[in-house]
Amino acid sequence: MSDSEDTRLIIGGRRKEWTHGVVNPPVYRASTCLFESYAELRERTANPTAKKLFYARKGTPTQWALEEALTDLEGADGTMLFPSGIAAVTTAILSLVKAGDHVLITDSAYEPTRAFANGLLKTMNIQTDYYDPLIGSDISTLLKPNTSVVVTESPGSLTFEVQDIPAIVKAAKANGSYVVTDNTWATPLLFKPLDHGVDISVEACTKYIGGHSDSMIGSASAKGDAWKKLSKTAYQLGHMVAPDDAFLTSRGLRTLGIRMKAHEENALIVAAWLKDQPEVDKVLHPAFEDCPGHDLWERDFAGSSGLFSIILKGGTYPDTAAMVDRMRLFKMGFSWGGYESLILPADPSHNRTAVPWAADGPLLRIHIGLEGTDDLIQDLEAGLKRYSERLSS
Repeated sequence: MSDSEDTRLIIGGRRKEWTHGVVNPPVYRASTCLFESYAELRERTANPTAKKLFYARKGTPTQWALEEALTDLEGADGTMLFPSGIAAVTTAILSLVKAGDHVLITDSAYEPTRAFANGLLKTMNIQTDYYDPLIGSDISTLLKPNTSVVVTESPGSLTFEVQDIPAIVKAAKANGSYVVTDNTWATPLLFKPLDHGVDISVEACTKYIGGHSDSMIGSASAKGDAWKKLSKTAYQLGHMVAPDDAFLTSRGLRTLGIRMKAHEENALIVAAWLKDQPEVDKVLHPAFEDCPGHDLWERDFAGSSGLFSIILKGGTYPDTAAMVDRMRLFKMGFSWGGYESLILPADPSHNRTAVPWAADGPLLRIHIGLEGTDDLIQDLEAGLKRYSERLSS
Protein backbone atom coordinates (compact mmCIF):
# COMPACT_ATOMS: atom_id res chain seq x y z
CA MET A 1 0.00 0.00 0.00
CA SER A 2 1.41 3.38 -1.00
CA ASP A 3 1.27 6.33 1.40
CA SER A 4 -1.01 9.29 0.72
CA GLU A 5 0.48 12.59 -0.32
CA ASP A 6 -0.30 14.10 3.08
CA THR A 7 1.66 11.33 4.75
CA ARG A 8 4.56 11.66 2.34
CA LEU A 9 4.80 15.36 3.16
CA ILE A 10 5.39 14.39 6.78
CA ILE A 11 7.80 11.48 6.43
CA GLY A 12 9.77 12.46 3.32
CA GLY A 13 13.53 12.78 3.83
CA ARG A 14 13.46 11.82 7.50
CA ARG A 15 15.89 8.90 7.33
CA LYS A 16 17.10 7.64 10.71
CA GLU A 17 20.73 8.12 9.71
CA TRP A 18 19.97 11.80 9.03
CA THR A 19 17.77 12.57 12.06
CA HIS A 20 19.79 10.62 14.69
CA GLY A 21 16.78 10.03 16.91
CA VAL A 22 15.11 13.44 16.68
CA VAL A 23 12.12 14.47 14.59
CA ASN A 24 13.80 16.96 12.25
CA PRO A 25 17.13 16.56 10.44
CA PRO A 26 19.55 18.87 12.31
CA VAL A 27 21.02 22.00 10.75
CA TYR A 28 24.54 21.10 9.66
CA ARG A 29 26.46 24.36 9.26
CA ALA A 30 29.57 23.09 7.60
CA SER A 31 32.20 23.62 4.97
CA THR A 32 34.84 20.98 5.61
CA CYS A 33 33.82 17.37 6.14
CA LEU A 34 36.38 15.10 7.80
CA PHE A 35 37.44 11.61 6.73
CA GLU A 36 38.37 8.94 9.26
CA SER A 37 40.92 7.30 6.97
CA TYR A 38 42.61 7.52 3.59
CA ALA A 39 40.50 4.56 2.48
CA GLU A 40 37.32 6.50 3.31
CA LEU A 41 38.65 9.54 1.44
CA ARG A 42 39.28 7.43 -1.64
CA GLU A 43 35.84 5.81 -1.37
CA ARG A 44 34.01 9.14 -1.13
CA THR A 45 36.10 10.68 -3.91
CA ALA A 46 35.23 7.79 -6.19
CA ASN A 47 31.50 8.33 -5.63
CA PRO A 48 30.98 11.99 -4.64
CA THR A 49 27.26 11.97 -5.56
CA ALA A 50 26.39 9.44 -2.86
CA LYS A 51 24.50 10.86 0.11
CA LYS A 52 27.58 10.68 2.31
CA LEU A 53 29.65 13.56 3.67
CA PHE A 54 32.27 14.64 1.17
CA TYR A 55 32.42 18.44 1.00
CA ALA A 56 29.58 20.66 2.19
CA ARG A 57 28.95 22.02 -1.30
CA LYS A 58 27.79 18.48 -2.08
CA GLY A 59 25.33 18.74 0.78
CA THR A 60 24.74 17.44 4.27
CA PRO A 61 21.70 15.66 5.74
CA THR A 62 20.03 19.08 6.08
CA GLN A 63 19.92 19.53 2.30
CA TRP A 64 19.58 15.84 1.42
CA ALA A 65 16.41 15.51 3.48
CA LEU A 66 14.70 18.28 1.53
CA GLU A 67 15.97 17.01 -1.82
CA GLU A 68 14.68 13.52 -1.11
CA ALA A 69 11.27 14.75 0.03
CA LEU A 70 10.85 16.94 -3.07
CA THR A 71 12.05 14.17 -5.37
CA ASP A 72 9.34 11.92 -3.98
CA LEU A 73 6.61 14.57 -4.35
CA GLU A 74 7.66 15.45 -7.90
CA GLY A 75 7.98 11.83 -9.03
CA ALA A 76 11.55 12.54 -10.13
CA ASP A 77 14.87 10.73 -10.28
CA GLY A 78 16.50 13.54 -8.35
CA THR A 79 16.29 17.15 -7.15
CA MET A 80 18.87 19.91 -6.99
CA LEU A 81 18.53 22.86 -4.62
CA PHE A 82 19.39 26.45 -5.54
CA PRO A 83 19.77 29.78 -3.70
CA SER A 84 16.65 31.18 -5.43
CA GLY A 85 13.85 30.23 -7.76
CA ILE A 86 15.39 32.09 -10.70
CA ALA A 87 18.68 30.26 -10.13
CA ALA A 88 16.74 27.02 -10.52
CA VAL A 89 15.06 28.25 -13.73
CA THR A 90 18.26 29.50 -15.33
CA THR A 91 20.29 26.42 -14.43
CA ALA A 92 17.56 24.14 -15.76
CA ILE A 93 17.71 25.97 -19.09
CA LEU A 94 21.51 26.13 -19.17
CA SER A 95 21.74 22.39 -18.60
CA LEU A 96 19.85 21.74 -21.85
CA VAL A 97 21.28 24.30 -24.29
CA LYS A 98 24.46 25.04 -26.21
CA ALA A 99 25.70 27.88 -28.41
CA GLY A 100 23.68 28.19 -31.60
CA ASP A 101 20.49 26.71 -30.13
CA HIS A 102 16.99 28.11 -30.21
CA VAL A 103 14.71 28.42 -27.15
CA LEU A 104 10.96 29.02 -26.90
CA ILE A 105 9.60 30.75 -23.79
CA THR A 106 5.99 31.48 -22.94
CA ASP A 107 5.14 35.16 -23.27
CA SER A 108 3.65 35.07 -19.76
CA ALA A 109 6.89 33.97 -18.07
CA TYR A 110 8.36 35.40 -14.89
CA GLU A 111 10.18 38.64 -15.82
CA PRO A 112 13.65 37.50 -14.60
CA THR A 113 13.34 34.47 -16.89
CA ARG A 114 12.93 36.85 -19.84
CA ALA A 115 15.85 38.97 -18.63
CA PHE A 116 18.06 35.87 -18.55
CA ALA A 117 17.02 34.86 -22.07
CA ASN A 118 17.50 38.38 -23.45
CA GLY A 119 20.79 38.75 -21.60
CA LEU A 120 23.06 35.80 -20.89
CA LEU A 121 21.53 33.42 -23.44
CA LYS A 122 21.87 36.08 -26.12
CA THR A 123 25.59 36.49 -25.38
CA MET A 124 25.92 32.71 -25.80
CA ASN A 125 24.46 32.99 -29.32
CA ILE A 126 21.25 31.31 -28.24
CA GLN A 127 18.13 32.76 -29.88
CA THR A 128 14.91 33.09 -27.89
CA ASP A 129 11.42 33.49 -29.30
CA TYR A 130 8.33 34.08 -27.16
CA TYR A 131 5.03 32.40 -27.82
CA ASP A 132 1.36 32.84 -26.96
CA PRO A 133 0.79 30.93 -23.69
CA LEU A 134 -2.49 29.58 -25.13
CA ILE A 135 -0.82 28.21 -28.27
CA GLY A 136 -1.20 24.54 -27.29
CA SER A 137 -0.32 22.04 -30.03
CA ASP A 138 0.23 24.86 -32.54
CA ILE A 139 3.60 25.40 -30.91
CA SER A 140 4.77 22.88 -33.50
CA THR A 141 4.74 25.74 -36.03
CA LEU A 142 7.41 27.59 -33.99
CA LEU A 143 9.71 24.67 -33.31
CA LYS A 144 12.97 24.62 -35.27
CA PRO A 145 15.50 21.83 -35.80
CA ASN A 146 17.76 23.57 -33.25
CA THR A 147 15.03 24.27 -30.66
CA SER A 148 16.55 22.65 -27.60
CA VAL A 149 14.14 23.83 -24.89
CA VAL A 150 10.54 24.95 -24.54
CA VAL A 151 9.96 26.87 -21.30
CA THR A 152 6.45 26.84 -19.85
CA GLU A 153 4.89 28.50 -16.81
CA SER A 154 1.34 27.53 -16.01
CA PRO A 155 -0.53 29.55 -14.99
CA GLY A 156 1.50 32.53 -16.24
CA SER A 157 2.96 35.25 -14.07
CA LEU A 158 0.58 38.17 -13.51
CA THR A 159 -1.95 37.19 -16.20
CA PHE A 160 -2.64 33.56 -15.20
CA GLU A 161 -3.16 31.87 -18.56
CA VAL A 162 -3.18 28.09 -18.10
CA GLN A 163 -1.11 26.27 -20.71
CA ASP A 164 -1.86 22.98 -22.44
CA ILE A 165 1.25 21.27 -21.10
CA PRO A 166 0.51 17.78 -22.52
CA ALA A 167 0.01 19.21 -26.03
CA ILE A 168 3.18 21.30 -25.80
CA VAL A 169 5.15 18.31 -24.51
CA LYS A 170 3.90 16.10 -27.34
CA ALA A 171 4.98 18.62 -29.99
CA ALA A 172 8.32 19.26 -28.30
CA LYS A 173 9.14 15.56 -27.98
CA ALA A 174 8.35 15.00 -31.66
CA ASN A 175 10.93 17.70 -32.39
CA GLY A 176 13.52 16.29 -29.98
CA SER A 177 13.19 19.28 -27.64
CA TYR A 178 13.18 19.34 -23.84
CA VAL A 179 10.42 20.99 -21.79
CA VAL A 180 10.97 22.95 -18.56
CA THR A 181 8.02 24.05 -16.40
CA ASP A 182 7.98 26.68 -13.68
CA ASN A 183 5.43 25.08 -11.35
CA THR A 184 5.65 27.51 -8.43
CA TRP A 185 1.96 28.55 -8.44
CA ALA A 186 0.65 25.00 -8.15
CA THR A 187 3.43 23.19 -6.24
CA PRO A 188 3.68 19.41 -6.77
CA LEU A 189 0.45 19.01 -4.80
CA LEU A 190 -1.79 20.62 -7.44
CA PHE A 191 0.12 19.77 -10.63
CA LYS A 192 2.93 17.32 -11.34
CA PRO A 193 4.75 18.40 -14.52
CA LEU A 194 6.89 15.27 -14.78
CA ASP A 195 3.76 13.10 -14.87
CA HIS A 196 2.75 15.02 -18.00
CA GLY A 197 6.05 14.41 -19.78
CA VAL A 198 7.91 17.56 -18.73
CA ASP A 199 11.67 17.04 -18.36
CA ILE A 200 12.46 19.48 -15.54
CA SER A 201 10.02 20.83 -12.95
CA VAL A 202 11.12 24.03 -11.21
CA GLU A 203 9.79 25.37 -7.92
CA ALA A 204 10.59 28.69 -6.28
CA CYS A 205 10.52 27.12 -2.82
CA THR A 206 10.75 30.65 -1.43
CA LYS A 207 7.00 30.76 -2.06
CA TYR A 208 4.51 28.10 -0.95
CA ILE A 209 6.87 25.27 -0.08
CA GLY A 210 8.74 27.38 2.48
CA GLY A 211 5.52 29.20 3.26
CA HIS A 212 6.76 31.67 5.86
CA SER A 213 8.55 34.40 3.87
CA ASP A 214 11.84 33.67 5.62
CA SER A 215 13.99 31.70 3.16
CA MET A 216 15.41 32.15 -0.35
CA ILE A 217 15.55 28.81 -2.14
CA GLY A 218 14.65 27.08 -5.40
CA SER A 219 14.51 23.50 -6.62
CA ALA A 220 14.63 21.68 -9.94
CA SER A 221 13.53 18.05 -10.23
CA ALA A 222 14.05 15.86 -13.26
CA LYS A 223 14.10 12.36 -14.71
CA GLY A 224 16.46 10.37 -16.90
CA ASP A 225 18.82 12.18 -19.22
CA ALA A 226 17.54 15.59 -18.12
CA TRP A 227 18.39 14.74 -14.51
CA LYS A 228 21.95 13.82 -15.46
CA LYS A 229 22.39 17.08 -17.36
CA LEU A 230 20.78 19.16 -14.61
CA SER A 231 22.79 17.73 -11.73
CA LYS A 232 26.07 18.03 -13.66
CA THR A 233 25.43 21.65 -14.64
CA ALA A 234 24.32 22.67 -11.14
CA TYR A 235 27.50 21.20 -9.65
CA GLN A 236 29.76 22.82 -12.23
CA LEU A 237 28.13 26.20 -11.58
CA GLY A 238 28.74 25.75 -7.85
CA HIS A 239 25.13 26.06 -6.80
CA MET A 240 24.36 25.37 -3.17
CA VAL A 241 21.67 26.38 -0.71
CA ALA A 242 22.48 27.39 2.87
CA PRO A 243 21.61 24.80 5.54
CA ASP A 244 19.38 27.23 7.45
CA ASP A 245 17.29 27.90 4.34
CA ALA A 246 17.06 24.17 3.64
CA PHE A 247 15.94 23.55 7.23
CA LEU A 248 13.30 26.28 7.16
CA THR A 249 11.97 24.99 3.85
CA SER A 250 11.82 21.41 5.13
CA ARG A 251 9.86 22.66 8.12
CA GLY A 252 7.47 24.53 5.84
CA LEU A 253 7.04 21.49 3.62
CA ARG A 254 5.48 19.50 6.47
CA THR A 255 2.43 21.81 6.57
CA LEU A 256 2.21 22.45 2.81
CA GLY A 257 -0.90 20.31 2.41
CA ILE A 258 -3.06 22.07 4.96
CA ARG A 259 -1.73 25.50 4.04
CA MET A 260 -2.52 25.05 0.36
CA LYS A 261 -6.07 24.01 1.18
CA ALA A 262 -6.48 27.13 3.31
CA HIS A 263 -4.93 29.40 0.66
CA GLU A 264 -7.26 27.95 -1.95
CA GLU A 265 -10.40 28.29 0.17
CA ASN A 266 -9.59 31.84 1.26
CA ALA A 267 -8.64 32.97 -2.24
CA LEU A 268 -11.82 31.62 -3.81
CA ILE A 269 -13.94 33.45 -1.24
CA VAL A 270 -12.12 36.76 -1.73
CA ALA A 271 -11.88 36.43 -5.53
CA ALA A 272 -15.62 35.73 -5.79
CA TRP A 273 -16.35 38.83 -3.72
CA LEU A 274 -14.02 40.94 -5.88
CA LYS A 275 -15.74 39.73 -9.03
CA ASP A 276 -18.95 41.45 -7.91
CA GLN A 277 -17.38 44.80 -7.07
CA PRO A 278 -18.14 47.75 -9.38
CA GLU A 279 -14.52 48.93 -9.38
CA VAL A 280 -13.26 45.54 -10.68
CA ASP A 281 -13.34 44.88 -14.41
CA LYS A 282 -12.03 41.31 -14.32
CA VAL A 283 -10.67 38.66 -11.98
CA LEU A 284 -7.87 36.51 -13.42
CA HIS A 285 -8.11 33.30 -11.42
CA PRO A 286 -7.71 29.88 -13.15
CA ALA A 287 -10.63 28.40 -11.21
CA PHE A 288 -13.01 30.95 -12.78
CA GLU A 289 -14.59 30.02 -16.10
CA ASP A 290 -13.65 33.27 -17.85
CA CYS A 291 -9.93 32.95 -17.03
CA PRO A 292 -7.90 32.00 -20.14
CA GLY A 293 -7.24 28.27 -20.10
CA HIS A 294 -9.76 27.50 -17.35
CA ASP A 295 -10.79 24.26 -19.08
CA LEU A 296 -7.15 23.12 -19.03
CA TRP A 297 -6.89 23.95 -15.33
CA GLU A 298 -10.02 21.93 -14.69
CA ARG A 299 -8.60 19.00 -16.68
CA ASP A 300 -5.03 18.93 -15.34
CA PHE A 301 -4.91 20.54 -11.89
CA ALA A 302 -5.98 19.19 -8.51
CA GLY A 303 -6.91 22.62 -7.17
CA SER A 304 -5.88 26.26 -7.03
CA SER A 305 -3.59 28.34 -4.86
CA GLY A 306 -3.89 31.78 -3.29
CA LEU A 307 -2.42 33.91 -6.07
CA PHE A 308 -4.46 35.72 -8.74
CA SER A 309 -4.87 39.15 -10.34
CA ILE A 310 -7.61 41.69 -10.79
CA ILE A 311 -8.00 44.38 -13.44
CA LEU A 312 -9.53 47.61 -12.18
CA LYS A 313 -12.00 49.70 -14.17
CA GLY A 314 -10.62 52.94 -15.55
CA GLY A 315 -7.80 54.85 -13.96
CA THR A 316 -4.04 54.52 -14.28
CA TYR A 317 -1.29 52.95 -12.23
CA PRO A 318 -0.62 56.18 -10.28
CA ASP A 319 -4.30 56.09 -9.27
CA THR A 320 -3.76 52.73 -7.54
CA ALA A 321 -1.71 54.51 -4.86
CA ALA A 322 -4.97 55.72 -3.32
CA MET A 323 -5.86 52.08 -2.77
CA VAL A 324 -2.62 50.29 -1.96
CA ASP A 325 -0.84 52.92 0.13
CA ARG A 326 -3.32 52.68 2.99
CA MET A 327 -4.14 48.97 3.09
CA ARG A 328 -4.20 47.58 6.63
CA LEU A 329 -3.65 43.85 6.00
CA PHE A 330 -2.54 43.69 2.37
CA LYS A 331 1.06 44.88 2.18
CA MET A 332 3.10 45.60 -0.94
CA GLY A 333 6.09 43.41 -1.58
CA PHE A 334 7.61 41.05 -4.09
CA SER A 335 7.32 37.30 -3.67
CA TRP A 336 4.21 35.56 -2.31
CA GLY A 337 3.22 32.18 -0.91
CA GLY A 338 3.71 33.09 2.74
CA TYR A 339 1.04 33.17 5.43
CA GLU A 340 0.49 36.90 4.86
CA SER A 341 -1.61 38.60 2.19
CA LEU A 342 0.04 40.84 -0.39
CA ILE A 343 -1.05 43.28 -3.09
CA LEU A 344 1.14 44.56 -5.92
CA PRO A 345 0.38 46.87 -8.85
CA ALA A 346 2.02 45.28 -11.90
CA ASP A 347 2.02 46.20 -15.58
CA PRO A 348 2.35 43.13 -17.85
CA SER A 349 2.70 45.26 -20.99
CA HIS A 350 6.41 45.83 -20.38
CA ASN A 351 7.12 42.12 -20.74
CA ARG A 352 4.80 40.96 -23.51
CA THR A 353 5.96 40.63 -27.11
CA ALA A 354 4.17 37.66 -28.69
CA VAL A 355 0.74 38.72 -27.45
CA PRO A 356 0.66 42.42 -26.47
CA TRP A 357 -1.11 43.10 -23.20
CA ALA A 358 -4.09 45.43 -23.29
CA ALA A 359 -6.48 46.27 -20.47
CA ASP A 360 -8.78 49.19 -19.72
CA GLY A 361 -7.36 49.65 -16.25
CA PRO A 362 -4.39 48.76 -14.03
CA LEU A 363 -3.69 45.22 -12.87
CA LEU A 364 -3.15 44.28 -9.23
CA ARG A 365 -1.62 40.94 -8.30
CA ILE A 366 -3.09 39.64 -5.07
CA HIS A 367 -1.89 36.89 -2.78
CA ILE A 368 -4.41 35.68 -0.23
CA GLY A 369 -2.81 34.51 2.99
CA LEU A 370 -4.20 32.81 6.05
CA GLU A 371 -5.96 35.75 7.68
CA GLY A 372 -9.72 35.79 8.20
CA THR A 373 -11.50 36.35 4.88
CA ASP A 374 -13.99 38.81 6.40
CA ASP A 375 -11.05 40.97 7.53
CA LEU A 376 -9.39 40.75 4.10
CA ILE A 377 -12.60 41.69 2.32
CA GLN A 378 -13.10 44.64 4.64
CA ASP A 379 -9.59 45.86 3.84
CA LEU A 380 -10.16 45.48 0.09
CA GLU A 381 -13.55 47.17 0.29
CA ALA A 382 -12.02 50.23 1.92
CA GLY A 383 -9.21 50.25 -0.64
CA LEU A 384 -11.57 50.02 -3.61
CA LYS A 385 -13.62 52.85 -2.17
CA ARG A 386 -10.51 55.04 -1.98
CA TYR A 387 -9.69 54.13 -5.59
CA SER A 388 -13.20 55.04 -6.74
CA GLU A 389 -13.12 58.33 -4.87
CA ARG A 390 -9.78 59.14 -6.46
CA LEU A 391 -11.22 58.63 -9.95
CA SER A 392 -14.30 60.73 -9.23
CA SER A 393 -12.37 63.62 -7.64
